[in-house]
Amino acid sequence: MADFRFSFDLLDVGSRERFIETCRRGEAYGYDTVFAADHLGFAAPFPALVAAAAATERLKVGTLVLNAAFWNPALLAREVVTTDVLTGGRLEVGLGSGHMKWEFDEAGIPWESFGPRADRLERVIEELGRLLAMEGYPQHAATREALGLPTFGPVQRQGFGGSGPPLIVGGTGDRVLRIAAEHADIIAVAGLYQIKGRPPGTFRLGTAEEAAERVRYARERAGDRADQVEWHVLIQLVLETDDREAAAEGLLERYGHTMTVEEILDTPFLLIGTVEQMAEQILRDRERFGFTYYTVHGPFMDAFAPVIERVRALAKPS
Repeated sequence: MADFRFSFDLLDVGSRERFIETCRRGEAYGYDTVFAADHLGFAAPFPALVAAAAATERLKVGTLVLNAAFWNPALLAREVVTTDVLTGGRLEVGLGSGHMKWEFDEAGIPWESFGPRADRLERVIEELGRLLAMEGYPQHAATREALGLPTFGPVQRQGFGGSGPPLIVGGTGDRVLRIAAEHADIIAVAGLYQIKGRPPGTFRLGTAEEAAERVRYARERAGDRADQVEWHVLIQLVLETDDREAAAEGLLERYGHTMTVEEILDTPFLLIGTVEQMAEQILRDRERFGFTYYTVHGPFMDAFAPVIERVRALAKPS
């Protein structure tokens, strides 16, 4: 089985000093990666990632995930190459189709149904791969040579068909998971489902059965690649407690009574219990779903840290 990796996301930077301290604390805890999101009203992802890498020694940095509709592929390629170079090859690129209609409206970008948004995502992935493979534009070759400048390309040659940094793609729908299965180095099985008949961005949490079915679907589409990619999961809540059942009952209203207590305790998208119980769940879920790359939201970074240590102790070969 693949080794575990653990990460946290930072939606906002606060102050420069707070941001640096948080990144360094995460690295000291044993996290492998820090992720930036791509939402209006929060920090711009690429400057935050460069700053996070500068503040730490080994922490990888990534986007979880970029909204493909926000990015022109040519301009995105420039951001990816620059960030990969300035972070010393520590970048992971997560791309998604976007799901918050109000953000499209606010940015003046036409909102489309899921199919066209997924099509756009695939086009961006393919065009980005083509641009990363070019190592700069031929039109600038003479100028760069005259100035003694090296070619402009990424440090890493793993993702995008061997042209750039590792690629993360994920979601819940067939179309996005097919794209992930075909292109991604890291497949993220998402835990939030759009509630039918409700405004876009109104979600419910997925059950363990749904997660298992989505993993099966993506693995079938990945074929021979299924055992080479990493399988990622975003944890929506980390709740340390000695009474899992009582804690789950208290979450029924939070999740809109769309799940039972048993489903709350069984879903891989929540961690509830003692440190030992949460660590044991992660080990079980590796066997059950194949998840080895875990991300928690920034507010849970401290609470999850002891779980990382315990998982690694339990997973260490005897």
